[in-house]
Amino acid sequence: MSCMFNFTKFERTNAREVDKITVTASNAIGFPTKFYQDQGLKDYKYVVLYYDSQEMAVGIQFTNNEEEKHKFSILKSKQGYGGSIVATSFFKTSSINPKEYHGRYEWQKENLEGVGELYIIKLKPQTSV
Repeated sequence: MSCMFNFTKFERTNAREVDKITVTASNAIGFPTKFYQDQGLKDYKYVVLYYDSQEMAVGIQFTNNEEEKHKFSILKSKQGYGGSIVATSFFKTSSINPKEYHGRYEWQKENLEGVGELYIIKLKPQTSV
């Protein structure tokens, strides 16, 4: 009896296939591997953040503009597992407690006049499990 299978070994046991943006309890905004790769973040150095306090929405703009004064550097994983920014000043200035809003967020992409392309997440308090 001959074998008709053409198996390939599964080698991504620890890869995070999450197409979401994360907010951590330690003042960071994370871009998991899938989001990072799908959105081509390796081509960007910085993030500019926007905040709508009425909607509790965060706008994230990826840029390479060295002249931008209010940018956060993207910290990229050496193992290729995505990236993140440390946004302590953003959370403090916006009166957002990241411990209360940490979690994974669905995102939407909008092109806003006068601003450009933003990835938008709407913050919601996380309930204790």
